[in-house]
Amino acid sequence: MKQFGKILKFELKNYAKNKAFVGITIFLMVAIAIVMFFPRITALFKSGDTSDTTKDLSVMLVKADDPTQADMVKEIFAAAFTDYNVQITDAEISVIKDKITSGDIECAFVMNGATSFTYYVDNLSMYDVNPDIATGVLQQIYQMDAMIGSGMSPEDAAGVMSIQINAQVENLGKDQMQNFFYTYIMIFALYMVILLYGQMVAMSVATEKSSRAMELLVTSAKPINMMFGKVLAACMAGLVQLVAIFGSALVFYNVNKSYWGDNGIINSIFNIPPELFVYMLVFFLLGFLIYAFLYGAISSTVSKLEDINTAVQPVTFLFLFGFMVVIFSMTEGNVDNLLMQLCSYIPFTSPMAMFTRIAMSTVPWYEIAISIAVLIGSTFGIGVLSAKIYRVGVLMYGTTPKIGNIIKAVWKA
Repeated sequence: MKQFGKILKFELKNYAKNKAFVGITIFLMVAIAIVMFFPRITALFKSGDTSDTTKDLSVMLVKADDPTQADMVKEIFAAAFTDYNVQITDAEISVIKDKITSGDIECAFVMNGATSFTYYVDNLSMYDVNPDIATGVLQQIYQMDAMIGSGMSPEDAAGVMSIQINAQVENLGKDQMQNFFYTYIMIFALYMVILLYGQMVAMSVATEKSSRAMELLVTSAKPINMMFGKVLAACMAGLVQLVAIFGSALVFYNVNKSYWGDNGIINSIFNIPPELFVYMLVFFLLGFLIYAFLYGAISSTVSKLEDINTAVQPVTFLFLFGFMVVIFSMTEGNVDNLLMQLCSYIPFTSPMAMFTRIAMSTVPWYEIAISIAVLIGSTFGIGVLSAKIYRVGVLMYGTTPKIGNIIKAVWKA
């Protein structure tokens, strides 16, 4: 235990002295602070501006041959397109096009009749829904005119068109959309941390071996203490970094909470339920440990630093497989499909798969318990096996050994 404590302390000091590690942490905290304070900063600039706000809005032109229709469309479009300064024009089409391409106006609607229009815009964005909104608005106008023409009074027609549908939703399980964002952030954070710190563990082990320092370390400390010390140090360093980043984000969010208003995405991220946060920590830590052990074990069999990426590719591909399965299932909205259920009990994919199912679906408690138990046992078993591979890998120099040779050497050890 004394050896383990010394190794753990030594590795943690290395992370604390690593300028890149500290610099990235500070940079991310500052970046998050800027994002969280952005609404407050913009509010300060807006508070002193008492000018006409319509001047700051993008201009939308409406052209119609019938002046009555033009006035009616302008009035209705002004209510539908609140982000635009809607204006009537009688300019020629060529003039309107020139204004759009020069940037003087944003877009224009040229009415070709009661049920037809042409939408002019410079660069059509894939998120531009203006034509859809205009279609819906004009359709309502046409329906109202048709009802008035058939003998219905304007008041009755307006009442029919403005009828409100009262829809209520009673959710008996999990709201997938509400939990989607922090689930995605956890999965993505696990993805980044495993790839980043897994590579750091692999580089540390391979560097010691290439400098022959590993041979001296093995003679003075047990391999299991060395392996667990290195991996747990990397895990603690990663956890400290994540706590600093997400903790600062939580503090900055609470300071500026009133300025974010009803932003559903931001509010859902920072209002994660406590029990789900506990599950996130459990699966996050166990998932990191199991992959860090694998990275450390495989890198101990490599003689050259440039061979690390090739050696750890199978582990990286295994993790990417689980990551892609989870992301595709979340996108489809079906996190309880057969593949996700199988991945929930495989230790290499369960940290992502089971947590996603817990966050976005209803999972029986015994399935969660089985998944965690399998993951804990597998993590400890892989840790012990990795220590044995680490001990054998000290004496393996030259070409990268085959899997069969490693298994034989570990079995004999």
